[in-house]
Amino acid sequence: MCGIIGCVGRGDDTLDTLLDGLDTLEYRGYDSAGVALANGSVQTAKQAGELDALREHLGDQSLSGTVGIGHTRWSTHGPPTDANAHPHCDCTGDVAVVHNGIIENYQELRDELAADHEFLSDTDTEVIPHLIEDALADHEPEAAVRATLDRLEGSFAIAVVIAGTDAIFAARQDSPLVLGIDDDATYLASDVPAFRVHTDRVVYLDDGQFVRLDADGYTVTDFDGTPRSSSVETVDWDPEATGKAGYDHFMLKEIHEQPRALRQCLQGRVDELAGEVTLDIDPEVNRVQFVACGTSYHAALYGAALFRAAGVPAQAFLAHEYAIQTPPIEDDLVVAVSQSGETADTLAAIREADRRGADTLALTNVVGSTMARECTDALFIRSGPEIGVAASKTFSAQLTAVNLLALATVGAGDEDVRELIGALRDLPANIQTVLDESDAREVAREYVDSESFFFIGRRYHHPVALEGALKLKEISYTHAEGFAAGELKHGTLALVTPDTPVFAVVTGDDEAARKTIGNVKEVEARGAPVIAVTDGESDVERYADAVLEVPSTHARTAAVLANVQLQLVAYHVANELGRSIDKPRNLAKSVTVE
Repeated sequence: MCGIIGCVGRGDDTLDTLLDGLDTLEYRGYDSAGVALANGSVQTAKQAGELDALREHLGDQSLSGTVGIGHTRWSTHGPPTDANAHPHCDCTGDVAVVHNGIIENYQELRDELAADHEFLSDTDTEVIPHLIEDALADHEPEAAVRATLDRLEGSFAIAVVIAGTDAIFAARQDSPLVLGIDDDATYLASDVPAFRVHTDRVVYLDDGQFVRLDADGYTVTDFDGTPRSSSVETVDWDPEATGKAGYDHFMLKEIHEQPRALRQCLQGRVDELAGEVTLDIDPEVNRVQFVACGTSYHAALYGAALFRAAGVPAQAFLAHEYAIQTPPIEDDLVVAVSQSGETADTLAAIREADRRGADTLALTNVVGSTMARECTDALFIRSGPEIGVAASKTFSAQLTAVNLLALATVGAGDEDVRELIGALRDLPANIQTVLDESDAREVAREYVDSESFFFIGRRYHHPVALEGALKLKEISYTHAEGFAAGELKHGTLALVTPDTPVFAVVTGDDEAARKTIGNVKEVEARGAPVIAVTDGESDVERYADAVLEVPSTHARTAAVLANVQLQLVAYHVANELGRSIDKPRNLAKSVTVE
């Protein structure tokens, strides 16, 4: 959560560079924003609300400085107010701090400092500048920041500027920070898009690392000052990939990017002639435990179903539950599914699995992420940057990548491998067909005023039903629930009314399809409108009020196509309601706090 940006070396463009970086980082939080510039003294400006509120506020001020930090906030401690916005300062105004994470011992520290320091906010962050203020009585600025780090418990990425020091001091512990290296400037951010327009050279900081940025460049050490190596890597995506490219919303753009994203995911990994899938990893797979949260958990459920279909015991666990009540681990492979590779709960889960001796695999989109570096192996979904808070192309790529993982390691059980590989090859084209021909907008307009929505499916379609409900909830703020279709009659049927549309995912004409049609009949008999997401191979259309068609394909890949239709429904419902689609209330893209 929250977004940090910092830069040294931009001269008079420092403020504009910070604001542009914050604009790119708003997907990480948009409750409030602020900046601090250092040029002999420290000048700050901050404002509750989205970044435009800060820009308007800055119109009345004259901030200058050659060193600066900025922050866009997702609230944890304290409501989104001007006072709680970052940066936070000490009593003198000479120290300014921005912070992502949670200081777990902040109350103890605040109680200790309260007698000699005035606190102006409700945040945990504000203890940091006051601790630095005290430390400056006995230490030079860099040493004062290091001394403060020794007092902090919890997860944090922090950046600090101090009056009279033309440098940024920053540190990372369980919260992401990355450097951007240019010929005449150095950048610091929570995520690469914040500075990608300036440079494609990056340094990913590790936990327990401290960095100083100044006119001479940067130095990386541990918290105690021991030098640490820092390799410079090159980001291979174009900065324009983080723009809207003419679409009204990032989410809509990213939904339409799915054919390309899946081609990238499949490229070089599938040999249809040989009937083989080849990956750069070769884990031993006897049993599998997936750990994930949110949308990634739905991909994990789908992945576990694939492995079980191949005869391999597999389960999906919510990472935050797994971390505190870990199941027995024998020779299990633990697969962490996370778009960002920074999800705090999932990191905690894999660290516990690693502590117990398990091999771990990161299935993620971000090459330099903490998860990719800490796991035994990594399988990258290759989706390119995703800015919209609601995951779209990354979920489809996760489903595709976990298919590749299952095929490469354990096969497809009784299913024909060549047929499945062909279906995977056809996925990009089939998704394009869905995008070109979808009636989702008309369906959305018909049912936008409904009081609640239900989504049902079986087997591979059950995770898609869950994801369809989540998408609708998070961007339209409308109540929605997803179910394994057979669960409807075990209580939920009591909620079915003529004002609760039911989206039923039914493809093929096998036993699962026929049983789901039975559930469709149950809700139809109670007056609920039914929207069938189907390939037309069954007779579900007879019982449906509307139909969203997908091309006929393998059962596994049909789930991916059905998901695209449900993404479009969620988008158009939210758009009809005038919601903030790319920045839904109370949510942020990467959940980096537990």
